Amino acid sequence: MIEQLFGSKTRVKLLQLFYGNPNRQFYVREITRKIEEQINSVRRELSNLLSIGIIVSDSNNNKLYYEVNQKFKYYAPLKQIFGNEESVSNKISDNSKNKPSESSLSIVGHVDLAILTGQFTRDELSGVDLLIVGEINPNALAKYVGELEQKENKNIRYTVMNLDDFKYRIEIRDRFASNILNAKKQVLVDIHGFLNDDTNKEEE
Repeated sequence: MIEQLFGSKTRVKLLQLFYGNPNRQFYVREITRKIEEQINSVRRELSNLLSIGIIVSDSNNNKLYYEVNQKFKYYAPLKQIFGNEESVSNKISDNSKNKPSESSLSIVGHVDLAILTGQFTRDELSGVDLLIVGEINPNALAKYVGELEQKENKNIRYTVMNLDDFKYRIEIRDRFASNILNAKKQVLVDIHGFLNDDTNKEEE
């Protein structure tokens, strides 16, 4: 029904990808791979979304990157329709293998906070791509990161710390913690609301 309402299966998949991954930027071939649609169809719909203002683009290193426009007038209602806590990979590629989701983080242990930044958001302020805070099983985490690297086709720099250590770093305004809070990021898990105020600011 949503495809009929919005006129195109490719357009719906793109909206799910962008609204399911705010603050993340994707280039055309990456998008094509993730949503499993033809590149010509993807380019046509990207052009349509750009003209409307739903997404914005930015060129870097001879690649054109796209991300959702959080200042778009109807960003909030569209996010309610197309964005949720599940990974977009689950919604648009249910039968695809080796695609870890946010929900699959539960296999690594008790996760209090997990964010994507760095290569994922093209913001190197923190110096890492993935931060996980909690009581983590190292072997399970290594498996998760390995699957994520395979899915994203890139080496992932990640940092793990326990909850008390992260809280302490915030309290003393540790440089790494401050950089994490200020970096452009995609929040996967934040059960204590550490980034609520920060995230709201990003979306205003």
